[in-house]
Amino acid sequence: MAESIFDGLVERAGLVGKIETDSAGTSNYHIGELPDPRTLEIVAKYGLESNSRGRQLTKADFDQFDYIIVMDQSNFADSKRLMTADSSQAKLFLMRDFDDQPTEKDVPDPYWSGKDGFEQIYQILLRSCQNFLTYLQQQHPELHP
Repeated sequence: MAESIFDGLVERAGLVGKIETDSAGTSNYHIGELPDPRTLEIVAKYGLESNSRGRQLTKADFDQFDYIIVMDQSNFADSKRLMTADSSQAKLFLMRDFDDQPTEKDVPDPYWSGKDGFEQIYQILLRSCQNFLTYLQQQHPELHP
């Protein structure tokens, strides 16, 4: 869901081709699978798409990407173990580091919460992704329209 939201924001900001995104999990569950149908329903509700298939985060991702954004502290710890001091260029953050209304550090997993939970997560991710894009534009002046 976060990738779909962020891609939509990047498109609206006219930054397609300047920002590359990809989504990955820290575990090997759901590799090759589409997102949960409730995720697809929520992103469609907001005019977004999600064609992403599940894949696992790798050490190479820390060399390919400038930023790795994870959903919770467990993912943060798992991701940090993949980083190597000599080859890692990526900065690692929790998604809610960019949430201006955080009630906790983790993005809750909506799997057991029904449609309302997925809507709540959409709103958390939207705020966080908007603020992350602002952060990127502050850190990288070439990303200003």
